Amino acid sequence: MATVAASPTSAALDALRAPLAREELRQFLNWALIWIGLVNIGFAAMWFVGSPPRAPAIMVAAVIGLLVRKAPRSVQFCGFLAATTYSVLDLIAGIFNLEIRSLIHSFRFLMEINPTQSTEYVVVSCLVIGLCAIAWLATKRDTAFSDWRLVPASIVLALGLAGVDLWMGERMRGHYARSAYADSPFESAMVSSDAERIAISGNRNLVIVMVESLGLPSGNDEMDRLLFSRFNDPAVARRFASTRGTSLYYNSTTAAEVRELCGYWGDYHELLDGSDASDCLPARMSTAGYSTTAYHSFTGSFFERDTWYPLIGFGQRRFGEQLQSGGAQFCGGVFPGACDRDVPRQLGEQLKVGDDPQLIYWLTVNSHLPVPLGSNLEVDECARLSKSLAEEFPMICRQFALWDSIEVALLDEILADDFPPSDILIVGDHMPPYVDARHRSQFAPDRVPWLHLRWKGGPGETAQIAAIEEGDDGA
Repeated sequence: MATVAASPTSAALDALRAPLAREELRQFLNWALIWIGLVNIGFAAMWFVGSPPRAPAIMVAAVIGLLVRKAPRSVQFCGFLAATTYSVLDLIAGIFNLEIRSLIHSFRFLMEINPTQSTEYVVVSCLVIGLCAIAWLATKRDTAFSDWRLVPASIVLALGLAGVDLWMGERMRGHYARSAYADSPFESAMVSSDAERIAISGNRNLVIVMVESLGLPSGNDEMDRLLFSRFNDPAVARRFASTRGTSLYYNSTTAAEVRELCGYWGDYHELLDGSDASDCLPARMSTAGYSTTAYHSFTGSFFERDTWYPLIGFGQRRFGEQLQSGGAQFCGGVFPGACDRDVPRQLGEQLKVGDDPQLIYWLTVNSHLPVPLGSNLEVDECARLSKSLAEEFPMICRQFALWDSIEVALLDEILADDFPPSDILIVGDHMPPYVDARHRSQFAPDRVPWLHLRWKGGPGETAQIAAIEEGDDGA
């Protein structure tokens, strides 16, 4: 009797239906333990407090695990380190609204910060090291499965975990990894307030204060009450007309500086060759006859500000070291530098000298997260501002204490009898990049607040200023 050969389709079906060898199943479970469970467990624990979506990192870890499953133990461990490193970078980039390439670019500045001042950073670092130690022990297990059916099963398992991750983070979608697209409509406090035109038309000084991590409160009445509260003083209203607003933001602090100083969505890398510098605010105001000075309470080499500030038109620069030489105290924290509360005095002193009108820009630093206790930041007793914030959101309370100290110091200067005619624009760079959803959700995910104080001057200037603000500057 003739034998009928099995068709390729039939043979494939038979192979698909064949039971898995016990050894293959054991190896697959060992693989899943390491490359689905262990590599993700520390990050999955953050589901319950809130964290950026991690679907790409979950898939990257699974692919690396499949590629090295038959490799020597040392190679597998290196693969685990690579997957964990990518996950950590992806998490940090999401929290701080950065792209990973921008985050990697900033690593060369790590020596200028002091992460040991943050208990949170120290604890997380220890946990990651502990996780890697466990992974070294786990890679003793045999993961070298060969059954082809287990490869798509591995991908499905990773996709399932990625789906759970997306579902767990649904309520915080939009709070992380905010990057501008090519057609994103542009907004800025400078544009909305018309601060440049108003100052130049009145031949007045313009002071721009960009406040680190000053976000827009969202649904928190106590935070709404505290925001810019010092400027509700009747003495301010007698000297300045004020306007408040909000502005869209993307990415982190340097992108915010480009937003307000150069008027587009981008980052400072694009300014390093000087090609776009002539269109930036300091260059324009310098052409209009203004002297231009940039202040920053941290070191000038951080993100190369000592290089690109002069390129965009700042004739003078004063960084943390110079500010301390000028009398500012030293404040610690993760970003140690000059105490922000001591800088307004130096701004006021500069505004009172020279014949030319001035543009002064100041970027603060002390309220960069996390804000520790002590460190000469004077935030330990933040309950003096708000008992409820101190009890419910102590870190937010400490940030408000720092912002309040800046406002108090600014008021001391701008209300002084000899303060020269000046407009002041105060604006946040980005929302505070809290990790947990409870704190992060207290701020709008996409907007920052601003306050514009326009000099009223003496009785003789009132009509002129009113005309300027209505858009009739006599031109």
